[in-house]
Amino acid sequence: MDMINRLKNKVVVSVQAMPSEPLYLEKCMVAMMKSVVKGGAGGLRVAGARDVKNAKHLFQVPVIGLTKPDVIPKNWQEIVYITPTLKDVISLIGAGADIIAFDGTSRPREGCTLEEIIKYIKLNKRISMADVSTVEEGVNCAKLGANIISTTLSGYTTHSAPATDEPDFELLRALVSETDVPVVLEGRIWEPWQVDRAFKLGAHCVVIGSAITRPQLITKRFVQRNK
Repeated sequence: MDMINRLKNKVVVSVQAMPSEPLYLEKCMVAMMKSVVKGGAGGLRVAGARDVKNAKHLFQVPVIGLTKPDVIPKNWQEIVYITPTLKDVISLIGAGADIIAFDGTSRPREGCTLEEIIKYIKLNKRISMADVSTVEEGVNCAKLGANIISTTLSGYTTHSAPATDEPDFELLRALVSETDVPVVLEGRIWEPWQVDRAFKLGAHCVVIGSAITRPQLITKRFVQRNK
C-alpha cells in the first residue's frame, strides 16, 4: 500500500473537463496537469483512459482514475455514473491508474455489484477508492474491502444532506471515527483553511478540483459575488 502512504497529508488535484468544454482538449488537460504538479500537487485525479495514460507517462505522483459519461444525465442525483461498470474499471487498469475511484453509494447499478467492483480492483493489485455520500455508505464500502473512502458525493445524491457552500466536514469526521481505512475529503473546497481543517479532523489527503482547474466556475464566483 505504498501508493496510499504517498498520499498522506497531500493535496491531490482533480484535473477534469467535460467533452463540451474547451479545456477537454488533450493538450489542455496535459498543460493543466503539468501546472498543478509544478505547483506541488501530491497526486492527480483524472477521468478516462486518455488522461490516465498521459498522467502516468508524464508524472511520478499517484494517479487516481475514474470514468464519467460524456454528458451527465439530468437525473444524475439518482444514478451511478462514476466508474459504474467492470468494463470501466478494466479500461482504467489498462491505462495504468494506480487507484480506481468509483461510486460507492447505495444507488442501484447495472451489470455488476459494488462488491464485485471492489474485488476486481483488488485482484488486479490496484487500490480502490469509494466515493460516498453518507456515513452508512462509507462503512459498507470499508466492510466490502475498499482501501480508501472519499466524501466526493456528499450532497450530490437524493438521499444525502443537501450540498452547502462548504465541504462536508461532519461526514469526514464521522467516517474517520467509524471506519479504519484512510478517508479523503473531496467536494466544495475553495479555501486553504478548509484544507488545514480537513487534516486536523483526520483526513488522509484532500482532493481539490473546481477551485483550481475549472476556470468557468472560478469566474462565476467572482461575477456573482453580490448577487
